[in-house]
Amino acid sequence: MKDYISLRLMFEPCNSDITDLMASYLADVGYESFVAEENCMTAYIEASAYNESVLAEIITGFPMQTDVSYVAEFVEGKDWNEEWERNYFQPIVIDDQCVIHSTFHQNVPKAEYDIIIDPKMAFGTGHHATTCMMIRGLLSIDLKGKSVIDMGTGTGILAILSSMRGASPVVGIEIDSGACINARDNVSLNGQSVQIIEGDSSSLASCEAADVFLANINRNIILADLPRYVEAIKAGGHLLLSGFYEKDIPLILKAASVYGLVEVNRYKMGEDWASLHMRKCIQ
Repeated sequence: MKDYISLRLMFEPCNSDITDLMASYLADVGYESFVAEENCMTAYIEASAYNESVLAEIITGFPMQTDVSYVAEFVEGKDWNEEWERNYFQPIVIDDQCVIHSTFHQNVPKAEYDIIIDPKMAFGTGHHATTCMMIRGLLSIDLKGKSVIDMGTGTGILAILSSMRGASPVVGIEIDSGACINARDNVSLNGQSVQIIEGDSSSLASCEAADVFLANINRNIILADLPRYVEAIKAGGHLLLSGFYEKDIPLILKAASVYGLVEVNRYKMGEDWASLHMRKCIQ
């Protein structure tokens, strides 16, 4: 089991905009999971990747008006399922169609799509607004017989739902080796057929173009990797994106228009988290 640093950040004042932006900055330097509370946020990073100088630069350059203090604590490798059960992860139902829960939950609500996720340290339980919006986007598309690529699959939740809804083949790509193991375990728990590939967007070169492409990452990575995403989508195919804010939509749409992508729908959730559903023009 991997050792982690638990970083507890206190903000004065504190609101969801502040914690969401800090989580975005920390994710860019390797932090994997985030739990926001009333006046603080706890972030986790592998102990070997923790760098206090980088953290100090992020706090010093943080653009929002708030005083930030923190406490970093070494966390020895443990049973993260037990940690999530005790503190964070509760069953969630999305649009009365999809229920997401873990193996330890009892009295789970009934829904058409019942997904089991043991999250460990990987991102994506359906609780975060971005994952929830991506699920809503997937539920709006007829996936029967369609091929799907889930870029940055995390726990594998979006790939698993795609497979449950009749998509085939389904590929999940994830850069973090631990998350890949977690995703494969979750795929097995749900009895689905999903190929999990460890790698970044360069791995797309070995994949067949897909009918549906998913990327719930962050604005900067999406903008940098958009050309590769487009190449991995069939003409007329769908692109679902999230991990950014509503204010980022014009920037993403401008970049997408260069590659013949047109907006189909958009979602907003929470303070200002956003998601885009686009299609690749048939040439």
